Amino acid sequence: MPKQQKNHNKTAIVGGGAAGFFLAINLKEMCPDMGVTIFERGEKVLTKVRVSGGGRCNCTNSFEDVSDLSHVYPRGHKLMKRLFRNFDHRNAYEWFERHGVRLVTQEDNCVFPAAQDSQVIIDCFLYHCRRLGVEVKRKSAITSLDELSDFDYIALTTGGQPRLERLQWLADMGHEIVAPVPSLFTFSVNDADLRALMGTVVENAVAFIPGTKFRAAGPLLITHWGMSGPAILKLSSYAARHLAEAAYHAPLAINWTGMDEDGVRSNLVELFAQNPRKQLASLRPFNLPARLWEYIIHKAILAREPQALSAANDLTAIGKRHLNRLVATLTADPYTISSRAPFRDEFVTCGGVALTAVNPSTLESRHRPHLYFAGELLDIDGITGGFNFQAAWTTAFTVAQSIAASAKARDEAGTDV
Repeated sequence: MPKQQKNHNKTAIVGGGAAGFFLAINLKEMCPDMGVTIFERGEKVLTKVRVSGGGRCNCTNSFEDVSDLSHVYPRGHKLMKRLFRNFDHRNAYEWFERHGVRLVTQEDNCVFPAAQDSQVIIDCFLYHCRRLGVEVKRKSAITSLDELSDFDYIALTTGGQPRLERLQWLADMGHEIVAPVPSLFTFSVNDADLRALMGTVVENAVAFIPGTKFRAAGPLLITHWGMSGPAILKLSSYAARHLAEAAYHAPLAINWTGMDEDGVRSNLVELFAQNPRKQLASLRPFNLPARLWEYIIHKAILAREPQALSAANDLTAIGKRHLNRLVATLTADPYTISSRAPFRDEFVTCGGVALTAVNPSTLESRHRPHLYFAGELLDIDGITGGFNFQAAWTTAFTVAQSIAASAKARDEAGTDV
């Protein structure tokens, strides 16, 4: 007696963000007969895409300077390395261009739409969903998977969940959960003199947490609340759990030059020897902004020895003690992180569904068949620079491919199992 054939052709995607839309479009292109519905609890979709990158959407990275994925994915780098064999940043770049979004790669290896507007990516996703027949249901909060019993497959792409209780229902199903904490945030620093330099940018700074391995290099921005910029955002990502455990009150040190002590000392000695008649404040070593250099002079010398004004006005009066203090301040300027920035600026959450809870090849749940996870809901997060969106594209593509392959196999077998 021939097997009864069933068309396994309905997939529910819970979450109308980057991963959800990317998954839906790819699944429909791989499996045109599949009915795909996106359920979004809010009135708007793709909200994070809209505001990311200052409204320009840093959608991926060239990875040109990435020698080890652990440098850009503090959590999840082993899984990302595995999944990149099938869909990586080059595939993502080609995908967007093939779907009508022209991209450009900046000198810092960040990839943006050539239009410099996140709306072109949103328009791309919405257009292709309409073209392919993906149904998008807004204001449709899903509170239980029982509501989706009519669907053959379910993919959860709800993004990072800032509170542990929002993940409890998944824990109740047996999934291991890694407690969520914020990542990619700026630092509040209660130093009025520093904050008076708001708007100052140092291109080659290194921020680190003394006594730990956590350090990050890159541009640093002084703000009216403390510090921001890529160096700080990367450090917050690397040290996300450490800072959470410290209640966001921790020591911080800044190397304003990006050089080690010996390099800084030799540069200063040479600079002083070449300019014996100049005032210290007029030198501008390491291309530091003038206001910052004056601040460092005051912090290293004058605040400790007001009588040392002669050293600041006459380089021949600079002694070994003053030189050592300048070197120390330039390479390990101490501060205290008092809190995260005083407004909600976190775009990424560290934690979520543990990677041990999913099949690493398909991202299917180990605890419930035909349930999949993609995007930031998984315990994968990256530093700033387009790496988090790349994780969304890679995991979403993986799930789309997995569902398409499963549906084909089940249909060929003529079974519901």
